Amino acid sequence: MNFPEARLYECDLRELSPRSIRRDLGRIDLLLASPECTNHTCAKGSAPRSEESKETALEVIRFARTLLPSWIILENVVHMRPWKRFPELRSELQSMGYTIKETVLDSAEFGVPQRRRRLFMVASLVGDVLIENLPLRQTKAALTILDQNGVWPTTPLFSDRRASGTLERASRAIDTLGPRSPFLLVYYGTDGSGGWQSLDQPLRTVTTVDRFALVQPSRAGHIMRMLQPSELRRAMGFPRSYRFPDGTRRNKVKLLGNAVCPPVMRALVSKVFQLDMSASRLGG
Repeated sequence: MNFPEARLYECDLRELSPRSIRRDLGRIDLLLASPECTNHTCAKGSAPRSEESKETALEVIRFARTLLPSWIILENVVHMRPWKRFPELRSELQSMGYTIKETVLDSAEFGVPQRRRRLFMVASLVGDVLIENLPLRQTKAALTILDQNGVWPTTPLFSDRRASGTLERASRAIDTLGPRSPFLLVYYGTDGSGGWQSLDQPLRTVTTVDRFALVQPSRAGHIMRMLQPSELRRAMGFPRSYRFPDGTRRNKVKLLGNAVCPPVMRALVSKVFQLDMSASRLGG
């Protein structure tokens, strides 16, 4: 929908032939890979982990062998690093002649109003991988993503139907900020910061579940509403022109939580492009 000229292969990646891609598209300069992260991330808690899911990352090796792109950028959660087969992934790419550099980037340092630390592995066939000194931007607060003009359904915060844990988190926020300050409640996942956050800081990591509620004071007491997909889209750094596929709110949140923040990837790809042009001028 957002890239109508793109060629889309809608199937299980493990059943897709890299040779068919090479035949259809010709030479591949850059391979961007975001393997499944669900079974690497700490957000899964103590739930059982699927090794089959983790091994989708090894598909990068299969595609690289056939396509031999000049550059590969692999993105995943930081918790991918301790995976027992991560060294194998690195060594296989190095055996093909790739120079590899790993870095952890926080989207908040690239003008995205969200704290989102992710691992990026950059592999190059055209020389040293020098990805330091990426262009950083001023940190943006969660307040900037809120749609102040929208009319969204709200409910009373303090209600008999509200879970006791939710009320405890809200009470901690009110005790800290005072009764007149709005704030965000954080649902689901491990949260080591009291289960709430102020609006003057970047949003905490957007996940695949609806986990953020805006709490505001009113004449009738505190009221709350969940953040909308359009607000989470801004928190991910997607442009206003980005189109959602038709579907439920739940599916939109899931798509956003699985996405890569565009400004971060843009900065990396721009750096790669500069390095590639430099290598070309030097005969690399």
